[in-house]
Amino acid sequence: MASLRAAFGASLVAARTRPQSVGLALPSAAPRSAWAAAMEPTPRWLAGLRFDNRALRALPVETPPPGPEDVLSTPRSVPGACFSRARPAPLQRPRLVALSMPALALLGLEASEEAEVEAEATLFFSGNALLPGAEPAAHCYCGHQFGQFAGQLGDGAAMYLGEVCTAAGERWELQLKGAGPTPFSRQADGRKVLRSSIREFLCSEAMFHLGIPTTRAGACVTSESTVIRDVFYDGNPKYEKCTVVLRMAPTFIRFGSFEIFKSPDEHTGRAGPSMGRNDIRVQMLDYVISSFYPEIQAAHTCDSDNIQRNAAFFREVTRRTARMVAEWQCVGFCHGVLNTDNMSIVGLTIDYGPFGFLDRYDPDHVCNASDNAGRYTYSKQPQVCKWNLQKLAEALEPELPLALSEAILAEEFDTQFQRHYLQKMRKKLGLIRVEQEGDGTLVAKLLETMHLTGADFTNTFYMLSSFPAEPSNSAEFLTRLTSQCASLEELRLAFRPQMDPRQLSMMLMLAQSNPQLFALIGTQANVTKELERVEHQSRLEKMSPAELQSRNTDHWETWLQEYRVRLDKEKEGFGDTAAWQAERVRVMHANNPKYVLRNYIAQNAIEAAENGDFAEVRRVLKLLESPYYSEGAATETTGPEAATRTTDEQCPYSSRPPLWAAELCVT
Repeated sequence: MASLRAAFGASLVAARTRPQSVGLALPSAAPRSAWAAAMEPTPRWLAGLRFDNRALRALPVETPPPGPEDVLSTPRSVPGACFSRARPAPLQRPRLVALSMPALALLGLEASEEAEVEAEATLFFSGNALLPGAEPAAHCYCGHQFGQFAGQLGDGAAMYLGEVCTAAGERWELQLKGAGPTPFSRQADGRKVLRSSIREFLCSEAMFHLGIPTTRAGACVTSESTVIRDVFYDGNPKYEKCTVVLRMAPTFIRFGSFEIFKSPDEHTGRAGPSMGRNDIRVQMLDYVISSFYPEIQAAHTCDSDNIQRNAAFFREVTRRTARMVAEWQCVGFCHGVLNTDNMSIVGLTIDYGPFGFLDRYDPDHVCNASDNAGRYTYSKQPQVCKWNLQKLAEALEPELPLALSEAILAEEFDTQFQRHYLQKMRKKLGLIRVEQEGDGTLVAKLLETMHLTGADFTNTFYMLSSFPAEPSNSAEFLTRLTSQCASLEELRLAFRPQMDPRQLSMMLMLAQSNPQLFALIGTQANVTKELERVEHQSRLEKMSPAELQSRNTDHWETWLQEYRVRLDKEKEGFGDTAAWQAERVRVMHANNPKYVLRNYIAQNAIEAAENGDFAEVRRVLKLLESPYYSEGAATETTGPEAATRTTDEQCPYSSRPPLWAAELCVT
């Protein structure tokens, strides 16, 4: 073991200190010279990974500009290409934070000798060395950010490594996020830090185990290299550790990948770098459909043109996107940055930034502190995804006529979303035998009750599985259910005014004296919301805890009466009531998670990791691998076994979040 560690330590030093080729232009057919490849250390645990980098063969790759190797990362416009060559920048003293073996198993990797696994993961998944067959590149794409076309964006902090083909016949694109600058980094450094990397790593895996389509995360590696970040954009920057996440997906191509052909935008004046290159648009459609929608390609091989094929492709993207966002809504997930460049072309949740899961149910919850206008609130996510699909439709012209794609969008999205959402909600409520017309209203009234009482989203749904079959046992259940509602202190904190009273007064005076200017400033919605906050806060200040409890009880009693009536209809004609109840509970447990990645859970893991302790990250990762209740589930202890066993007593992460969690700010 000692010799193995020494061998990989030497490899690591060699990878960090490899000479830079000066004045040598790299050929476009390879990401690095044969000499540089020969200097790479040889893997053992990872030796079985077989790369076949189809994307770089099927899509145009930029011819690297002449000059030394570091010219690859020079910020520039990249016309006429979908990829640019890149090279990960080495990190100082990389250290493994955690591995997700369920994700890595998709590549055919199995658990091995711990020292070997850790050494190789640290070396190759940090970007300090390249695996044989890897061809690092950065993908060029554009995007509408917060509703405005931003022009060229691209992989400014992520690098395509290549595509691994497995014995199971699957193909997985590997990416290193945070591996250093690329041509798309603009004025940034291409790095990610420990806090954001841990969040992405944990949430990618949490979403998969919740059953939601998502990219995966195989590893998280931090280092002693640092960058300066102003976390809250308040003029107080600090040094943070550079960290890299290994991401995995069939493809990371997104809606914005098709926007590189866009003509100058009527609002921003920006254009895509490959404006007018319809030949590349055709190439990209051929590649995406044949690679990731082969059934559609096969069904249209005899067509005289590709319009019907492209229409079928857009229809399926629409359906997948609608189903994906329906799944988000059903677990209370907020993405936070639903720009077109963060929308997967294969219907996966992608790019975990300032995301969040609902604690107290609030349909207007904004998880991204930078989203001042509330464009990406929880309740708006379905319509934003539909808006993004409209932008994809526009980007596919002329290969798919806009009139046809818009008709598909109008026909499919709302129908698919509502159907999938209601199917999932029925399961969450244990309505498994009969579909009734009023089920949508019952769900809406439940969410309204949760909103009025400040109920915890995850715990309320989970607790409903224990709703007693007999009315005589309801009092104790009602007490436990109302314990999941927000306290008076929490509500006062949540609804405290955000504006200085003098600023609000000035805005109100302006609205009266010069309504045209007030409308031009665009603050009407913010002022209206602030007035609602002031009014709500005033009511809360006059309310006692007993009055709040009484009000919450009344709200829940009303809804539970309707729920019981609906359950009675559900079990009509079912002879064995006990069997029906057992099946109802089983379905509810399978669809209502006990654990989600709440912000405070991630924050606890981040703070421990920033102090050099990665045990909490690994413990939370293990917890999130089993988010749903199951009989005979393993229990968790503290100490060395804490990463593999859980109980509510030692792991309070199924409880309502502490009050301080409401103060967490994610940007």
